[in-house]
Amino acid sequence: MSNLSGTLYVVATPIGNLQDLSPRAQAVLREVTLIVAEDTRHSRHLLTHFGINTPLQSLHEHNEHQMTPILLQRLQTGNNLALISDAGTPLISDPGRYLLEMAHTQAITVVPIPGPSALVSALSVAGFPADRFVFEGFLPAKASARQQQLNHLAPEQRTLVFYEAPHRILDCIQDMKQIWGEQRQAAVIKELTKCFETVYRSTLADIFAWLSAQPERQKGEFVIVVQGAPPLDTKTLDLNTQRIFNLLRQDLPLKQAAQLTSEITGISKNTLYNFGLGK
Repeated sequence: MSNLSGTLYVVATPIGNLQDLSPRAQAVLREVTLIVAEDTRHSRHLLTHFGINTPLQSLHEHNEHQMTPILLQRLQTGNNLALISDAGTPLISDPGRYLLEMAHTQAITVVPIPGPSALVSALSVAGFPADRFVFEGFLPAKASARQQQLNHLAPEQRTLVFYEAPHRILDCIQDMKQIWGEQRQAAVIKELTKCFETVYRSTLADIFAWLSAQPERQKGEFVIVVQGAPPLDTKTLDLNTQRIFNLLRQDLPLKQAAQLTSEITGISKNTLYNFGLGK
C-alpha cells in the first residue's frame, strides 16, 4: 500500500434541519476530491445551500460492487473521498458497507465525521432505557414476514428501535399491539428536526388510535421506539411451554432442550434454561 493513500471520510449530514451540518463536516466536504452520495440529486441541494462545489458520484445498492474498485483506486492514489447518505449518519440502513469493508481490507484510513442520526435522536427523547437497545432498521414489508419477525422479538427485554415508512406505519403498529400486547409502552417519533417534528409516547393501542384519528399523522419519516419485554418469571411459564420443554428434556441435554423450546415458543432460551435449573 502506497504511503500516498488518501482518506475516506464518513460524514453525517442533516436529517431535516440544515443547521445541523457541523462546521467540520462542511470543511471536509469542501476539501475532499470527491463526495460519494446515495442520491446525487438529493445531495446536490444540500451542497448548494452551503456553497460546496465538490464533484459528486452516486453509490447505491445497484452499483456499489461496480463502483467500489474505482473509488478504491482513487483512494490508493492519494485522493481523499467523503461518503454521505441522503440524510443522517451513513450506513445506518443506508448503502456503503461494501466500500467501507473493502477500504479496511486495503488498509485505507477511514475517519468518521459524526453528526445527526435519527436512531440516536429518537432514543434520546423516547424516555426508555438506552444503555442497551436493539436496532432492527425497517421491518419486512410483507405482513407475514413482519409478524414472524415481531414474534421472534417478543421476548426481547432491551429497548427496540425501528424505522418505518408512512404507508406502512399503521400496519406495523397494528401488528405490534396484536403480538406484543396493547399495553406495551412505545413512542412514535416523526419528522425529526423538521417543522412538523412530533414525539408521541403512550401504549401501542393508544398510538394506533392516535395515528388513525387523523390521516396527516401518518405522514413523514418514522422512528418507533418500543419498551423491552418485562423479564419472564420462570415460575409462571404457561403450561403448554412447560409441557414442550419437559418432553424435549427427556431426550435432550438441558441447553439443547431450552434452545428448541425457545424456537417453538419464542420465549428466551435463557429463561427456559433457568427454568430447567429450577431457578
